[in-house]
Amino acid sequence: MIRVCVVDDQNLVRQGIKGLLELAEDIEVVGEASDGDEALELIARTAPDVVLLDLRMPRRDGLGVLQALSNQPSACACLVLTTFDDDELVLRAIAQGARGYLLKDVSLEQLTSAVRTLADGGTLINPAITERVLRGIERLGINFDSLPDPEPLTARETEILRMMAAGYSNKEIAKACFVAPGTVKNHISNVLSKLGVRDRTRAVLRALQLGFI
Repeated sequence: MIRVCVVDDQNLVRQGIKGLLELAEDIEVVGEASDGDEALELIARTAPDVVLLDLRMPRRDGLGVLQALSNQPSACACLVLTTFDDDELVLRAIAQGARGYLLKDVSLEQLTSAVRTLADGGTLINPAITERVLRGIERLGINFDSLPDPEPLTARETEILRMMAAGYSNKEIAKACFVAPGTVKNHISNVLSKLGVRDRTRAVLRALQLGFI
């Protein structure tokens, strides 16, 4: 069962998302929060697999939540939910460690698929925002220039990196490559090490900047 927390300052939005998720047999909503401070307390108490996170909230906003979670070694996966295509906020959220984003008008299928993808270690950086991501990397202060040149990736590692960028989960990558999920995790660890980054999101961002994908 995938444990999910829903964080949004609008009660109707939270209830709507919760109602959709409860239609899925493998997803359980373990808590709700209406602002960032409540969210951090809820996350610490319930240890969810995935957090659906609004960005604009009172007291501590979604970016503040992401920043606080970034200091925790075993932080849960965060999926940003927004009502508008706000490039600046989305890019800042990705820079702070969000594993992707969705608009709040997504379908049930899109929402549950996204939750499953993040729970399995995947990301949701939509290819449609790739160009905007590249334009925003420098503006957001994500500096890869200080990193050493990356070690060459093997053909298999490059293949897996491309699937990571496309939002495939570990299980989906394993199935596509006809290997065990543990093997995929090892390949991803190698990719992160060779690119000199700490997580999948930054691996995809740096690979985009380098032209690897």
